[in-house]
Amino acid sequence: MAQATIDPDQLTGALRRDTVRKNVAAIHISGKLTLLQRKLSNVLLLNAYDTLTSAASHTIDARTLAMMVGYNSNDMDTLRASLRALAETVAEWDMLDEDGRQEWGVSSLLSFAKLKAGVCEYAYSPALAQKLHDPKIYALINVHIQRNFTSGHGLALYENCYRFVRTGSTGWWTLEVFRKLMGVEGSSYYESYKQLNAKIIKPAVAEVNKNSDILITPEVRKKGRAVSDIRFLISENPQLAMFNIDDSDGLRNSDVYKSLIGQGVSDRLVRQWIAEHGEDYVAEKLTYVSQQKDVKSPANYLSVAIREDYKPRVDPEPSPEAIEQAEKRWVEQQIEDQEFDARQAERVERARKFAIVADLVAQRNPTQRDADKRLFVASLDDELSRAEFRTFGWTSALNASAIFAFWEELIPGAFD
Repeated sequence: MAQATIDPDQLTGALRRDTVRKNVAAIHISGKLTLLQRKLSNVLLLNAYDTLTSAASHTIDARTLAMMVGYNSNDMDTLRASLRALAETVAEWDMLDEDGRQEWGVSSLLSFAKLKAGVCEYAYSPALAQKLHDPKIYALINVHIQRNFTSGHGLALYENCYRFVRTGSTGWWTLEVFRKLMGVEGSSYYESYKQLNAKIIKPAVAEVNKNSDILITPEVRKKGRAVSDIRFLISENPQLAMFNIDDSDGLRNSDVYKSLIGQGVSDRLVRQWIAEHGEDYVAEKLTYVSQQKDVKSPANYLSVAIREDYKPRVDPEPSPEAIEQAEKRWVEQQIEDQEFDARQAERVERARKFAIVADLVAQRNPTQRDADKRLFVASLDDELSRAEFRTFGWTSALNASAIFAFWEELIPGAFD
């Protein structure tokens, strides 16, 4: 299947977004989907999300759908087969409701799908639509990133790890749970950890680290000599972690990018200009600015030239008012970048502390762990926080501050 570049101008509505919000349960129910089917389910959800609970069905142009999943072909038979598989796949969720009560449910991923006159129409069952639209925890799955994956196991591992990026670790999964997430439960071949590691874990980890905005490292825990549990430590991939994640054209290696960085323009603003105007347009303005004399602030001048579309020997010099406004926007941009960096640093610190908490919990015996949980739950003020902790335990992002304070009091200096 040939890959096709997505032209944002061809997309409308929700499809112009980069990410699709996926319910935690939805991520965990589709382990046996093929790579194409998993990509297809993400794009269909992205397209339908805004009217998920209000519209009886949703539509999308069939060729746009094929383009979005990276399937650039006139062969609609493969698309039909994938839609059929989604309608035949059983979705199962097991989660806490708003009152902290356990809720189990089952539904097909799609209640129906049809192709007619080049348009795909499809629908979700009301119960599943409600779960997909109003979860307590979202994973934002980037539809550009998913196009880079070539295996279903790699994309499945990415989806299941990405929702824990804030905590820095997935927490421990039993091998039974992990096999289910990867869609290989019930296979006698993968009962052996040696085979599971060689055929599933290692290739999937390599693909996630190469093609996505996160880096993951597997760790295992043993009972006796046998591996019993696995977890993945998670950090951001510095090469792909910002908003322009699809860097397949080698943006940071381009001459335009390097020239702008050399003039003091931030990485974030460079990629924003190129994303909005195109590399050729920005290069044209770079050339224009380089031909002007006595320019005190090339970056400010360039900002005005890009916004006002200055052209050589035609457009007038930017007015003092325009330069003043550009300088004001430049200062605002620098403040915004500093605030962004501060948020990034805070995320790294939270991830470090969550990893320390995971290690502290692992060192406690079962009796101590039960006592720790009861003591912590008793300290929480509201039912929402308690329900969140019952679901996610010591990896609960909602209770992060309370969790860190609890362990600091229990073990002074734990986070030093």
